[in-house]
Amino acid sequence: MILLFGLPGDGPTALVRGALARMGHAPAFLDQRAALGVSAEMSTGPDLAAAVTTAEGVVDLGDVTAAYLRAYDPRDLPAVRHAGSGSETYHHALLLEDLLESWAELTGALVVNRSSAMEPNSSKPFQAAQLRRLGFNVPDTLITTDPAAVVEFRERHRRIIYKSISSIRSIVSELTDGHMSRLDDLCWCPTQFQELVSGTDYRVHVVGDEVFAAEIRSEAVDYRYAGRQGCEVTIRAASIADELARRCAVASREMGLAVSGMDLRLTDDGKWYCFEVNPSPAFNFYQSATGQRIDDAIARLLIDGSAAAGQTALARSAH
Repeated sequence: MILLFGLPGDGPTALVRGALARMGHAPAFLDQRAALGVSAEMSTGPDLAAAVTTAEGVVDLGDVTAAYLRAYDPRDLPAVRHAGSGSETYHHALLLEDLLESWAELTGALVVNRSSAMEPNSSKPFQAAQLRRLGFNVPDTLITTDPAAVVEFRERHRRIIYKSISSIRSIVSELTDGHMSRLDDLCWCPTQFQELVSGTDYRVHVVGDEVFAAEIRSEAVDYRYAGRQGCEVTIRAASIADELARRCAVASREMGLAVSGMDLRLTDDGKWYCFEVNPSPAFNFYQSATGQRIDDAIARLLIDGSAAAGQTALARSAH
């Protein structure tokens, strides 16, 4: 059984669900909006046993051989937000998420992706250290609350950017003369500064051993918000060297990620930098621009995971 957990209107989830249907597979789908009508239980010991009961029936998680999890923060669900923190609704939603995350950590099924593998993205400095260890160039970085340190860092690199340290999305912006009067605010919020690396952006999606590269052209510092800056953005399918593709696939695997979205930049002198690895990429944005069937690749990965689990179970029963 293949399990999907998330919101039906979520782009990546809907695409993967559709791809599985085209390939003749009907996954079990847990709608996060209906979490308040769902009960779940799990027991551990010599064997892991877990089940989820919905209005449609019982889903035995022991039958799950592969799972694609794209749940949102349950506190952002309208019903939970309306009930308020501390309410029974609030606690129920969080407990259900905790149980499913715990099951995902313990199950032998293929999981895209486990929370433990996604957690390094919550600390950009930690993930940067991972990337450096895996052989990628990483921009020179300063994390500080000291305005004087920022001034010195900017003098050294001439052009620098600033962004969030955590996994919370922030708009990457260049530090200009107009920002300098606000540096005293750093004492309230440690901030990450990096040298501005000029070049061409690439988004590389890794799905198992498959690699999909997209080239992004834009004058914006952060192409995701190019429209706010009055800049155009062009995205097209691209080819990258086999050695770089292998390095991306190895990095994703070493990080424990079955699927990832890697943000890279190629400088004018041919150096590759990696800024970040997204463990739950919204690949639909890039797929719509490039025509690359990333959804089909994820569906194949889930199906192959189910086939591998079935072969393992058959071998066990033979013994």
